[in-house]
Amino acid sequence: MGVGKVGAATSDRRLFSGRDRAVIAAASLSMLLVQMDWFALNLMLPVIARDFSTPTTNLQWLVSGYMLTLGALMITGGRAADVHGRRTVIVWGLVGFAVVSVVCAAAQNETWLVVARVVQGAAAAMIFPVAVAVVTAYFRDDRQGRAVGTVLAFSAIGTALGPFVGGVFAEHVSWRAVFLLNVPFCAVAAFLMLRFVADTRDEEAGHGLDLPGAVTVAGGLTALMIAVDQGGHWGWASAATLACLAAGALLLVLFVLIERRTAEPLLDLSLLRNGPFVTVTLAGAVSNIVYCLVAVLSALYLQQARGLTPLDAGLVFLALSVGAGAASYWSGHLAQRRRPEALMAGGMLLSGVGLLVLTWTDPLALYTAVFAVVGLGIGLGWALTNVATQSYVPSGRLAAASGLVLTSLVLLGAMAVAVAATVLEVLSGSEQAAASDAAAIETVLRGAALLSLLGAAGLLPLIRRQRAPHPAPTVNLPSL
Repeated sequence: MGVGKVGAATSDRRLFSGRDRAVIAAASLSMLLVQMDWFALNLMLPVIARDFSTPTTNLQWLVSGYMLTLGALMITGGRAADVHGRRTVIVWGLVGFAVVSVVCAAAQNETWLVVARVVQGAAAAMIFPVAVAVVTAYFRDDRQGRAVGTVLAFSAIGTALGPFVGGVFAEHVSWRAVFLLNVPFCAVAAFLMLRFVADTRDEEAGHGLDLPGAVTVAGGLTALMIAVDQGGHWGWASAATLACLAAGALLLVLFVLIERRTAEPLLDLSLLRNGPFVTVTLAGAVSNIVYCLVAVLSALYLQQARGLTPLDAGLVFLALSVGAGAASYWSGHLAQRRRPEALMAGGMLLSGVGLLVLTWTDPLALYTAVFAVVGLGIGLGWALTNVATQSYVPSGRLAAASGLVLTSLVLLGAMAVAVAATVLEVLSGSEQAAASDAAAIETVLRGAALLSLLGAAGLLPLIRRQRAPHPAPTVNLPSL
């Protein structure tokens, strides 16, 4: 009898049934889809710009607008899943993502495409934070860790495949086909969810979704981004620019007031009084900002400044995404042996130095090798943010802290892309020439490298502090 029980337990640890694999596959495809779509787009920006006869820097809204709605609605999407059912919300997200992908593929101008991408970010907010929750709710035994690890591994695969897929389709098919590629992925993932996943919800979760908070923070940041993006055209002291700045500031103040008074806020702003938590969150945000800038600007540099084809640029980009994906995947194991803050600082130091070397590197083979090192450093920097911050907050506020961290990373990344596009145009002196101005792009990337080094330095006081050993790392979602 005892042997039989041990054998059953061992089998339970090692084996997944066909239904179990279908659940894992549904969540894995959902994560792979979101990651692959975002990383494929970066390589397509110059091709889309040529198709629409518009400066590539004008298309930064395809990246920042998507990230803005994703960041503003991510917590709302996760909370909606807890309240209304995780399978229900993620399936609606997949359907919405597929429909909007078709709309993106049919875009006739840049405005059409930008608006569609903003809506697509809202659909991604119903997928990105829910996919892992579906798996953790389904597996309640010791197989949960392996199941979640598989889902995150597919997320890393999506990160690696994105640039290559974007390059291949942009060069040999069409950038529109990349969006259409999302449709079968969404269909298969939605079918598996409906067929094999039972709907689960958190019976103790509140019913408030804080839509006013999500709308005001998104509106405030959008107004500020428009001011930064258009200030050079309108004039920095023009009525339009000042009106956008004022509207953005007022909406963000209103957001703070809403968060203080609502029973179930989008973000727990009281955590901002926790100095160590804020320090680590800002460091992680810096890593994600650097990642976003490198992903967007290097795509422009390789294709428009160095003249590589989209496919060749995609192959080079594999080095960056594989490095970042590998660092993200192994970060949890490393954090069991070293302090997460120290690993983050080391990663930011590595990415900062690597990025400086990259801007003075000409041979493509060496550039690719350094690119991989930059990816490793960046991956360590942002992947461990959620782990490091968890040790600085009480156990009852871990979920709120994780939500604030992920939202901060995505929203600040969106703002950085908008600012970088404007700075690039100013340095170049022309929005038409900005995307092919190697010197201007390298200057902005050197600024990103300095930012990474400053982020590493900012973590030093925390590393020096004598603290108790950190708890085992918690699962953290990959960042955009």
